[in-house]
Amino acid sequence: MQKLTAMLSSGALGMLVLSSANVYADASCDTVKMADPGWSDIAATNAITGFLLTGMGYKAKVDTLAVPITFGGLKDGQVDVFLGNWMPAQQGFYDKFVANGDVVQLAKNLDGTEFTLAVPDYVWDAGVRDFADLNKYADMHPEKADKKIYGIGSGAPANISLQAIIKKNDFDLGQWKLIESSEQAMLAEVSRAVKKQRFVTFLGWTPHPMNVQLKMHYLKGGEKYFGDTGSVYTLTRKGYAQACPNVGKLLTNLSFTQEMENSIMSEVANNKISNADAAKAWIKANPAVLDKWLDGVKTVDGKDALAAVKAKL
Repeated sequence: MQKLTAMLSSGALGMLVLSSANVYADASCDTVKMADPGWSDIAATNAITGFLLTGMGYKAKVDTLAVPITFGGLKDGQVDVFLGNWMPAQQGFYDKFVANGDVVQLAKNLDGTEFTLAVPDYVWDAGVRDFADLNKYADMHPEKADKKIYGIGSGAPANISLQAIIKKNDFDLGQWKLIESSEQAMLAEVSRAVKKQRFVTFLGWTPHPMNVQLKMHYLKGGEKYFGDTGSVYTLTRKGYAQACPNVGKLLTNLSFTQEMENSIMSEVANNKISNADAAKAWIKANPAVLDKWLDGVKTVDGKDALAAVKAKL
């Protein structure tokens, strides 16, 4: 009898521990920790995801983190989700963190991207159409070209690729200098150059409002470093989709289009509204996307997520 009582007590204790663990796991899913490197496109997709999560009863917490810090945070469990795994631009980080299983590449969320060096139309018309044309043009027109490449924030994978190009003297760019700054500062410098019709070369990518605001062209020749076209993936910390399956299902469902992202980013840039307001307005105007995004997804308390999110529009 005493043995049976002990067994029952042990079983009850085990159930209690299991129950407590489940409660803790559920509670730990209530806040979704996301990262933003300070890029307009990720601010837009984070805003979309944040609106959905809030409508489902979750809390979305977004921290502005450089890409290397984001990958480290995913590995260490300090970041849950990153919607900005641009490939092949981030191949080095993929090899270091994803390939060995420290970070999980959960789903593709965007296709058909471009991310490489770009020039304004008047530079393109002058014959600069390939990476190899940059130094040729600068040597022929030293009064026009200052041998600078305007990049984004320090530590960004694209900057690392450009630094490698300079170090190896690929395309005869060994004497060129990479100017690292925020996305906004880079584009401000490009806009000033365009107004004066000055030579300038910079990191460009699509989707982004720059493709509408600037008359620009992407250079060929850098496919070894940047690929031809690419895709963007959703990353999570290891085990996140298993620990938080409802949020994991949402993240697996989420996919975006260039038109969607460009529309939201343009609203933010042109009308000076928040990413949250622009994302909500786009979803309100295109509610059919919710059917796919919320398929098989529940609210935090187990109710129909589609109805709950639509009620927030």
